[in-house]
Amino acid sequence: MWLEGHSWNRTVWPTGRVSSSRSAVRAPVPEMWLFCFLLCSLAASLQARLTVSPSSSQIFKGDFVSLSCEEDDSSAGWTLRRNTSKGQRTQCGDGWGEGAGSSCNINMMVYHDSGVYWCESREGPISNMVNLTVTGGSVILQSPVLPVMEGDDVTLLCKTKTTPSNLPAAFYKDGSLIRKQPTGHMTIQHVSRSDEGLYKCDISGHGESPSSWITVTDKHTTTPPPTSTPPPTSTSNPASDTDPAAVRT
Repeated sequence: MWLEGHSWNRTVWPTGRVSSSRSAVRAPVPEMWLFCFLLCSLAASLQARLTVSPSSSQIFKGDFVSLSCEEDDSSAGWTLRRNTSKGQRTQCGDGWGEGAGSSCNINMMVYHDSGVYWCESREGPISNMVNLTVTGGSVILQSPVLPVMEGDDVTLLCKTKTTPSNLPAAFYKDGSLIRKQPTGHMTIQHVSRSDEGLYKCDISGHGESPSSWITVTDKHTTTPPPTSTPPPTSTSNPASDTDPAAVRT
């Protein structure tokens, strides 16, 4: 599996090292995807779950996003935190977002809001992680932000920012065309582990979306709290029309 793209890309690694590049590249899948894949595939019990509204891991620049820590025990005191391209772990309200209890609203997403988000309690436990990508491009792929259970149906939506969301679209998995749909929607019925992978879409005349990883889990599998630093986050320079940092073809 390889990554290809052409743009300015800026990556912040857990060590604090920053790297930038601009060219047509062909390189192995970023460590971020591997980290998220391993994290989402292990089995453990969570005390809270992070949800995102609208439910999409790809966000248009300028859009509104609400994140919530859903919990069984309201006394746990969950806080929304993130790790972005700046390489800093900060909580909602600390220079970004407006907190309300265990929820956080971001009124206008910008490029440096791309990153990894999670819920953290005073006692230490951490929820699942969600990777959000903010794009200045004209197309996004709306896909599940949380792992999908085997046997469930999954609907993907290829969406433009300014035009109706029922335009014909082509859908790709791991760089290969899997289906063309006349209305921009694609449903994968009764998903299995073989459906796990990196998805993107393309609308003729509008462009291509970034890519998002879809994780498929067993019926009784949940995501464990992470035990290491959140993965590096790749973001694109605002001068780029699209964000190819996660595009694999």
